[in-house]
Amino acid sequence: MDDICTRLFNWYEHNKRDLPWRHTNNPYHIWISEVILQQTRVAQGYDYYVNFIRNFPTVETLANAHEDEVLRCWQGLGYYSRARNLHAAAKHIVARGLFPNTYDEIIKLKGVGEYTAAAIASFAFNEPKAAVDGNVCRVWSRIFGINEPIDSNLGKRTIQEIAQTLLPTGKAALYNQAVMEFGALQCTPHAPNCLTCPLAEKCKALAENRVHELPIKTHKTKVSERFFTYLYIHDNSSLVIRKRTSNDIWKGLYEFPLIESSTPKDWEQLSSSTELGKWTALIPYTYKGVATRAIHILSHQKISASFIELEVGKLSTCPKGYTIIPTEQIADYAFPKLIVNFLENQKK
Repeated sequence: MDDICTRLFNWYEHNKRDLPWRHTNNPYHIWISEVILQQTRVAQGYDYYVNFIRNFPTVETLANAHEDEVLRCWQGLGYYSRARNLHAAAKHIVARGLFPNTYDEIIKLKGVGEYTAAAIASFAFNEPKAAVDGNVCRVWSRIFGINEPIDSNLGKRTIQEIAQTLLPTGKAALYNQAVMEFGALQCTPHAPNCLTCPLAEKCKALAENRVHELPIKTHKTKVSERFFTYLYIHDNSSLVIRKRTSNDIWKGLYEFPLIESSTPKDWEQLSSSTELGKWTALIPYTYKGVATRAIHILSHQKISASFIELEVGKLSTCPKGYTIIPTEQIADYAFPKLIVNFLENQKK
């Protein structure tokens, strides 16, 4: 066991990436980095982390910010509940007067699970807690030839016990960083570099020619399909938006008036819809056609979207729940990536 860690630490010393959150033991900065990197690659999350810390350098500045500001900084990262949870947890931390400094307290923060709590506790306070993410599961599943599915209770417990047993005294931060980096760069999901692996002779999966079989997973996420038709209602200088407030995807973000249906709808079908009727009763419009179509893939949903352009002479009124904004102020609002892409295309 000690030999495995020695080899791992040596590999890490020579191969680790230079990342800003690795140069601090500030629990707030580490917390932000860990939440950003959930479901996000380092290459994408890096700039978001730098920008987020620039806008909210302390937990107090985050707690005192308006939710719209937080979501605007998060725009494009997806999984927006992460940003809302960060904001809520920051308010809680400020109210209690101290950032929690133990695993048992950190895990009580909204949106923080076992992995994130262990990562913060070990990186910021060197608490001897093994942080187990997907990279760690993959590394130890292959090294020890774990046959239990890692998404089963037994599999999770087995990996956690292995990770905790291997953790050297006084080196929790180094250990957790090294294993995760090893999984991200060396023992990768689809093209692991076994020829130069320092743990090759210790790896059961390699010895049994099962590297690409492990780790084993049983559950597959069911993907549902949704059909969105957005109404891009505008005049020469303004447009209509609304804020998503229901407990659904993109809660707290802004969007255009939306017609959702169980199947794709053409203009003739949509023209008699209740949603469109809200507008035809108030604003004379010119139907300019389908501006664009797009597919947006989420972890558990496939969004098939159409953007229908309706041009009006002058926007002066709109139904309750909607807002008319100057086109030049679009950047002040956080939109889903689907709409950001549409707006970028409109500029061309």
